[in-house]
Amino acid sequence: MVRSMKQVPNIITCLRILSSIVLLFLKPLSMVFFLVFIFCGATDILDGYVARKTGNTSKAGAVLDSVADMVFVAVALFIFMPIIPFTTWIVYWIIGIAFIRIFSLAVGYIKYRTFAGLHTYANKATGFILFCSPLVYQVYGINQIVYFVLVIATLSAIEEVAINITSLSLNRDIKSIFTK
Repeated sequence: MVRSMKQVPNIITCLRILSSIVLLFLKPLSMVFFLVFIFCGATDILDGYVARKTGNTSKAGAVLDSVADMVFVAVALFIFMPIIPFTTWIVYWIIGIAFIRIFSLAVGYIKYRTFAGLHTYANKATGFILFCSPLVYQVYGINQIVYFVLVIATLSAIEEVAINITSLSLNRDIKSIFTK
C-alpha cells in the first residue's frame, strides 16, 4: 500500500499526458474540451502538491512533470495555431522561444548528462498564463493574450538557459536565477 502511494503523484502526471492527448480528439473550445483542458491544469497543480505533501518527490517525477508540461504545450499549440490568426512575426517569435528552450535542454544535457527542465517561478507563470489564455481570450482579445504569453514565455526561456549555463549543479526545483 505504501509503495503504491508513492506512485500517486506520477500517476496524476501521467493522467495529464493522456488528457492532453485526448484534447486532440475533441472539438476545440467546446464545453467538453474546456473540461478536459481544466482537468489538465488541475493535474499540473495537484501532482506536485501531492508529491510534496506526502514526501514523494523524486528526480523521475520532476522529469515526468516536465515531459507532461511539454506534451500539454505542444498539444495546445497544435490545437490553437490553426484557430488563432498568427502574423508571420509571431510565428517567428514562437520558433525563437522553441530554439531557446532546445538550446537550454542541450546545455543541460551537456553539463549534467540528463534532461534539465527547471521548475522556476517564471516557467510556472508561463504555464499558468498559457493555461488561462483560452479561458479568457474573449474578455481580453486574442492579440493581447498572445503578446502577453509570448513575453512571459520569452523571459522564462531566457532565465532557464541562463540558469543552466551559470549553475554548477542541476537543481530542477530552483525558483529563479535570483535565488540559490
